Amino acid sequence: MRLSRLLIVTLLLAFASLPVLHAQTAGSPYSVTVPVTDTSDGQRDQAFATALGQVMTRIAGGQDLRSNPGYASALTGAGSLVQKFQYQRAATGMVLNVDFAPASVRRLVSTLGVASAGIKPPVLLLVKGADGNLLDQTALASLAAGAAARGTTVVFPAVGSALDTVKVAAADPAVLASINDQYHTGLVLVGQLHGGLADWTLISGGQAQHWSGQGTSEKVLFADAANGMVDRLGKQLNVIGASASVGKLWVSGLTSAMDYANLLSILQKTPSVQQVTTVGAQNDGVMLEVKTSFPISGLAANLAAGGHLLLQGESHPGADASLRWLQGH
Repeated sequence: MRLSRLLIVTLLLAFASLPVLHAQTAGSPYSVTVPVTDTSDGQRDQAFATALGQVMTRIAGGQDLRSNPGYASALTGAGSLVQKFQYQRAATGMVLNVDFAPASVRRLVSTLGVASAGIKPPVLLLVKGADGNLLDQTALASLAAGAAARGTTVVFPAVGSALDTVKVAAADPAVLASINDQYHTGLVLVGQLHGGLADWTLISGGQAQHWSGQGTSEKVLFADAANGMVDRLGKQLNVIGASASVGKLWVSGLTSAMDYANLLSILQKTPSVQQVTTVGAQNDGVMLEVKTSFPISGLAANLAAGGHLLLQGESHPGADASLRWLQGH
């Protein structure tokens, strides 16, 4: 179905009442588990500070806040933001589960002068061992912990998952649409271990980045993978703007009025988006003028990574950035 200008105008008028498409199914970004050696007050306060640092990084979209004025004093008062905490035995020893008050953390991050694209979605981990089988959550615990220490959350494939890692690594649109539907993320780390070597592919919004690592143990390989993954996501997604930016965004692949309505709903609910105006339509695509708190290319990258059935698209005449709408299942 092709989108007419009259249809676009009609949908814009009805846009305010559109529902949210997806709810985030991953664990709360305000909840953290950190290791502790005992239940003393000193250990608990240190754990609170460590946990708050991770949470603030998440809420800031992955930005490193350590150099921001007020950061150190914020960690000193971490206990005042805790809603609840609980000690628990784990395979590696004792851990402390900490839940922070969401509104308080958001206010704290804003006082540090941070503007971001919002909380990044989790990264789906699809890592195969040397035997060719997918590693489970227990085996990948150190990779997850390394990512969490830098404010990045992860999710694991469902039991019995039949995802084709070769197609995922090749950014196959149908497979990525399935991952968007099931895990609500456009971020996937595909890995293959070969003894002391590992090959990694990070998929972010349909864009693939490849690298290799080596280490004397899986723990070393996973630590390297976590840092490599977070560094690459940071360069692509942690875009900060000093002032409002206005740009043209082209979105193709819209096959129905509902696709168009859902696209506008996503943009309306994106914290960095201040205004959206439809300026044209052609075949299965629309041209939008978007006012955001940072450059339009950064907005497109974050939308494609966010599990919204969007991939980064090919360049389009007159557009500053392009996206491609995926059809869900």
